[in-house]
Amino acid sequence: MNIFQREQRSLFGEILDWMLTPLLLLWPVSLALTWLVAQELANKPFDRALEYNAQALAQLLVVENGEVQFYLPRPASELLRADDSDMVYYQILGAGSEQLAGERDMPMPPERDVRDDPPIGQVQLRDDELRGVPIRVAALWVRVPLDREVLALVQVAETREKRSVLAAEIIKGVMLPQFVILPLSVLLVWLALARGIKPLHRLEERIRARKPDDLSPLNHKAVPMEVAPLVDAVNDLLRRLNDSIATQKRFLADAAHQLKTPLAGLRMQADLAQRPGTSTEELKRSLQQIGRSSIRATHTVNQLLALARAEGAGTALARTPCDLATLVIDVVQDCLPRAMDKRIDLGYDGLLPGSAPLQVWGNVTLLQELVRNLVDNAINYTPSDPEQAGVVTVRVLADTLSRQMLLQVEDTGPGVPESERDLVFQPFYRALGTEADGSGLGLPIVLEIARQHGAQVALEDARPGLPMPGARFTVRFPAQAAE
Repeated sequence: MNIFQREQRSLFGEILDWMLTPLLLLWPVSLALTWLVAQELANKPFDRALEYNAQALAQLLVVENGEVQFYLPRPASELLRADDSDMVYYQILGAGSEQLAGERDMPMPPERDVRDDPPIGQVQLRDDELRGVPIRVAALWVRVPLDREVLALVQVAETREKRSVLAAEIIKGVMLPQFVILPLSVLLVWLALARGIKPLHRLEERIRARKPDDLSPLNHKAVPMEVAPLVDAVNDLLRRLNDSIATQKRFLADAAHQLKTPLAGLRMQADLAQRPGTSTEELKRSLQQIGRSSIRATHTVNQLLALARAEGAGTALARTPCDLATLVIDVVQDCLPRAMDKRIDLGYDGLLPGSAPLQVWGNVTLLQELVRNLVDNAINYTPSDPEQAGVVTVRVLADTLSRQMLLQVEDTGPGVPESERDLVFQPFYRALGTEADGSGLGLPIVLEIARQHGAQVALEDARPGLPMPGARFTVRFPAQAAE
C-alpha cells in the first residue's frame, strides 16, 4: 500500500467541518463584541445620573460680595452619598482653581481641556482614578457672573461597581442562552446535513440494485441539481461502455459470419482431397483452393482486427503531428509489388516529404491503415488489361485557406454508381457486377478512421462521362501549421 496515498475523507464530515468551524470561531468574537456593547449599555444610565448631579451642583454656585460661594444643603449632600454599591465624590473649584467644596485630591480634567477653550455649560465624561480606584467623572465648566470673566469647575465622580455588575448581568442574559443554542444548532445542522445527503444514498441503492447487463442511463431528474452533473458523467460512461460492448458483439458476429465461408471451403477441399481414388491433378487443385481460402481467411481476420481497433481504440492511441506526404509515400511503396503483379501503374503525385505547410494531428498506425485500404481498394477494382495497364494515382495536397490536408486516391476502374456511394461504406457490402476479391471491410475501416481524426470522406467519379469513369476518394483532414 502506498503510504503517501491521500487519506479517504468523508464528504459528510468535510461539509460538517466547514459549517461548524466558522460557527465555533465566530462565537468568541461574539463574546468580545457582546462585552463591549454591554459596557456601553451599562454606562449610559449612570452617566445620565452623573450629568444630572453635576448640573444640579452647578446651580448651587452663587456670588456674594464679589466672590464665588457654594452652599450645599445637608439633604443634597446625603443624597449624593446614599449608595450601597459605589462611592460618590464631588469637587467645586472657583476662580483661580480655588477649592470651594468637595474632595481636594479629585483629578483635574486633561490639560488640553483647561488650556484650550473649555466647553462651557457642557458636561464632559471621562474615566479616571481616585486613590487608586477607577472612577467615572462628569466635569462641567460654569461661567460666573462677576466683573471679569471667571469660570468655575464642578466635578462629580463615582466608582464603577454598579456599572460592572450591570454589564455582567447583560452578558449573562445574552451568553447563557447561547450555551444552549450552540449545541442545539450543531445538532440541527447534523440532522439537516444527514437528511440532505439521503438522495446520494438512494442513488447508491439504485445503482447497486441494477443487474450487470443493465446499461440504461440513470434518471438525472430524480437527484438534486448538484448531483446531476455526476449522474450525467456516469450516463456518459454507461453510453460509451454500451457502445464498446456493442462494438465487441458486432466484431464477434462479423468475424463468425465472414470466417464461416472460407472455413467451410477449407473443410470441403480437405474432404475432396481425402476421397479414395483422387488423382494427383485433383489433389493439386484442392490444395490450391485450400491456399486461396486460407489467404482469404487471413485477410478477413486482419481487416476485422483493423476495424475493431479503429472503432474501439482509436481515441485511446497516441497522437502526434504527422507529415501526411511521408506517410502516404511509405504506404504506396509497400503496395507497389501487388500493383505490379496485376499490371497496374501505381504512382504518387503531390507534395514532397517535409514540404507540406500543414500537418495532420493523428495516429500514424491508423492513418497508414486508412491509406492502405484506399490503395488496396483501388488496386482490387482496377481491371488488369494486358493491352493497357490500369492506373492508380495517390495525391497529397494542402489547402492553406481552409487549413486542411487532402488525400486523394483515384483509379481507372468502373467507378461506383451514385446510388451505391453510401452503401459501399457499410460493412461487408460489395458492389454487384464486379469480380474483385475482398471482404467488404476496407471502406468501412477508412470511414471509421477518418471519423476518429475529424476528417471527411467524399466519393466521386474520377473521369465523368467515360465508359470507365473510375473512382476518386477524397479525405479532408483538419490540419495545423507545420513546426
